[in-house]
Amino acid sequence: MSNKNQSREKILQAATRLFHLNGYHATGLNQILQESGAPKGSLYYHFPNGKEQLAAEAIQLSGQIIAADIRTRLNAFDDPIEAIQYNIQLIAEQFNQVEKLAELPTVPLGLLAAETALVNENLRQICEETFDMWDNIYIEKLTSSGYSEERARLISITTNALIEGGVTLCLTRKSSEPLLQIQKMIPLLLTK
Repeated sequence: MSNKNQSREKILQAATRLFHLNGYHATGLNQILQESGAPKGSLYYHFPNGKEQLAAEAIQLSGQIIAADIRTRLNAFDDPIEAIQYNIQLIAEQFNQVEKLAELPTVPLGLLAAETALVNENLRQICEETFDMWDNIYIEKLTSSGYSEERARLISITTNALIEGGVTLCLTRKSSEPLLQIQKMIPLLLTK
C-alpha cells in the first residue's frame, strides 16, 4: 500500500473510531488528525468534503463489514431461526466486555443515524442504504427458506429494528441481556 493510501486509511480508521466513541457531532477534524497522525493537508486531499465525507465513508465501510458478518453468520445454519439467533448471540457477546467496545472497527449505525438523520440528508440516505443492504441479506435467507417475499421483508425490518434497539439498550445498561432477550423471541417472529 502506498504512503498516500496508508495516510487515507489511517484518517478513515481514526474517524470511524472517533465517530464510534463520540458520535458525529462531538468529533472534530483536529481530533481525527491527531489520532490518525496525518498532516492536515492530507485530510482535505483525501476527503475534500471534510467531516461529512469521512462520516459517509465510515458508515459505508462499517456497513460492509457488518454485512459480511451477517452473511457469514446466517450461512452457518440452514434453519433461519437458528441462523438469526446465532447472529444476535454473537452481537450480544460483544457486550460481555463493554470496555472493549471502543476497539470495534465499526460505527454503531443506529446511533449515528439517530444523531444525523434530521440534520444531514446525505448521511441519512447512506444510513438508509446500509440498513437496506442488511435487510436484503435477511430477506435472501428467509426467502430461500420458504418465506414469502412480503413476510421475509417484514421479518427483516423487524429484526434489524430489534437488533439496533437492542444495541442501544445494551450500551445503556452495559449488559448483553437486552439482545439475549431479543434472541429468545426470534422463534415467535419467524412463525410461518
